[in-house]
Amino acid sequence: MPGRFSTMRFPTEITLSGPLRSPAQMLAGQRVDNHASVHDGSTAASLGLLGAPIEGPTHFSQFDPLAVALWGDEWFAHGAISCHFQQMVVEGEEVQATLTTDGPRGARIEAHKADNSPVLIGTASIGPDHTPTELDARRAAQGDPGELFVIDTLEIGQRGADGEVVAMGFTEDNGPAYPFSLAEKLERITEPHPWYTPEGAAASPWGRAIVPMEMISVLANKSGVNWPVRSPALGLFLDLEIRLLDGPVFVGQHYSVEREIVGLSQSRRTESYWTKTVLSDTDTGEAAAVVLLHSGVFKESYPGYPKDRLS
Repeated sequence: MPGRFSTMRFPTEITLSGPLRSPAQMLAGQRVDNHASVHDGSTAASLGLLGAPIEGPTHFSQFDPLAVALWGDEWFAHGAISCHFQQMVVEGEEVQATLTTDGPRGARIEAHKADNSPVLIGTASIGPDHTPTELDARRAAQGDPGELFVIDTLEIGQRGADGEVVAMGFTEDNGPAYPFSLAEKLERITEPHPWYTPEGAAASPWGRAIVPMEMISVLANKSGVNWPVRSPALGLFLDLEIRLLDGPVFVGQHYSVEREIVGLSQSRRTESYWTKTVLSDTDTGEAAAVVLLHSGVFKESYPGYPKDRLS
């Protein structure tokens, strides 16, 4: 297999760990509902955060070499990564990824900082028949969200606009929520690979450049997720799953977008909603990938939130 990744097979349980990496902050200029996001330093400080967090999917790239070591290039066609974010990471901090097999087609994953504080936990698996994922279990455990004040305008089964089509080229940015291009991401990605690039595209098994796993959620949200959440309010990613059904997801390919609310919940500090997004190849009509995103909204960031409900 060309590039930095290699293929191996393991007959027994084994743990693979990557090196410590320093992921880059690329969302300082992010705009959501025409205001700065939690990825802006001063905005993060207003919520008592120690710094502007790096976007969670950035960490997914550190698991790619570990998954490819187990499952080869099939990872890019039928892989799934599913995780719960435990702690924010700011630029300058180092992160290490670890994968431990729990069968021939599945594994537990975790990432931690250099001081061993946790960043995320979850699962990785290879399809087409995936083992149960981290978010399968977390969604099953969700109860009644109770009274809501920021996302009370949402309901399970609510669907996004029809006719959305997205594509990711190398040089254009990806909208106000993702103000950088794929080319800019590839200059700073923690785990580069030739198959992501124009120069290495022809050498891939598909003869085309593929979108890195961490950028698939960017593609899914490129056209904007216009759920009627009350505003102004600041949000963050709580959980994320990317499942490839008939991949890879290709650079320059057009994908139709089907989006649906599949869950509502809340915690002490956030109200949150689960969005399932299906990306289908417009040429074949086949679903290429499913992105499940659990988005949280800080209660205290919404001016209209009842003060007696803030703890």
